Amino acid sequence: MKITDIELGMLRVPLKTPFKTALRTVESVEDIVVLVRTDTGHTGYGEAPATAVITGDTHGSIIEAINNFIKPRLIGEDIANLNRICGLVQSSLERNTSAKAAVEIAIYDLWAQLHGAPLYQMLGGGDPVITTDITISVDYIDKMVADSLSAIERGFESLKIKVGKDIGLDIERVKAIHAAVEGRALLRLDANQGWTAKQAVYAMSALENAGVVLELLEQPVKAADIDGMKYVTERVNTPVMADESVFGPHQVFDLIHQRAADIINIKLMKTGGISNAIKVADIASLYGIPCMIGCMLESSISVAAAVHLAVAKSGAITKVDLDGPSLCRFDPVQSGVVFNESEISVTDAPGLGIRHIEGLAPAHELAA
Repeated sequence: MKITDIELGMLRVPLKTPFKTALRTVESVEDIVVLVRTDTGHTGYGEAPATAVITGDTHGSIIEAINNFIKPRLIGEDIANLNRICGLVQSSLERNTSAKAAVEIAIYDLWAQLHGAPLYQMLGGGDPVITTDITISVDYIDKMVADSLSAIERGFESLKIKVGKDIGLDIERVKAIHAAVEGRALLRLDANQGWTAKQAVYAMSALENAGVVLELLEQPVKAADIDGMKYVTERVNTPVMADESVFGPHQVFDLIHQRAADIINIKLMKTGGISNAIKVADIASLYGIPCMIGCMLESSISVAAAVHLAVAKSGAITKVDLDGPSLCRFDPVQSGVVFNESEISVTDAPGLGIRHIEGLAPAHELAA
């Protein structure tokens, strides 16, 4: 099974409600889809969102990176040589992690298809059912409480609350949601780099002293502020999780060495794909640091890959935040991963099991 071509498309899926964080507001998923073709007629699928404020990747940079730097290196390569291909992808250019991730996902899809097994089994196997949380976007307090109650009614037992815009309001938002859902759902807080270290300690002290129990606090400070992260971690009782501060294996070592966080958030779009995500999970596991698997605003193509990884690495990945498909108005992808609100299950279809993508625009329309 050799690579003959790499094609690109665009997938647009509207969200149920606008996705609002301390960094941005988004109304639809608009992702580049990668189709890796082979001489056996098999196709591998991958996907990359443009998340410029986090990874630096834009639609234009993803297309340029794949077409001009990654694709020329991969044509003619044999899918059986997985490690060699991943090395070619990772060394093709610096950064551009979302572009690399999209191609790697498609390669892993083909590798598992080659062996006739679902990807999670090729990665080591596991229980093919996991449970995800769902994101509650930053908004008016009443709206956030209503969204939280609605999520619980839909069966979600973990809520990730977005904060980081106004610290006084943030505290009131979380208190109100906690009062409304107490005992019915675990609460995770995500500040998306929106606080300073001292603000984070102030906010968490206020919440903890008010009896608000939180499962974790995610990325309270700027991505580069590891000292600030350590400052918060040392002074609050709630476990602190690093997200934007950790992209790849090297940063995991630094974070663990400094004891700057309690949990690591793995995202394929930060690690540059599955190969480095496995390394991050393995490093964290060696040091007894739990991991969460997360996603950007992605459809069920790339989120499916994250699900397979989460199943296979369940010993290291103990928390799941793969709500991208649940935030979309509909799922345009028919695949081997079934997204049913909080429950995500994997079938025995080979690879990612993708059979059809509704509304995929052909490559020549990308410039439109």
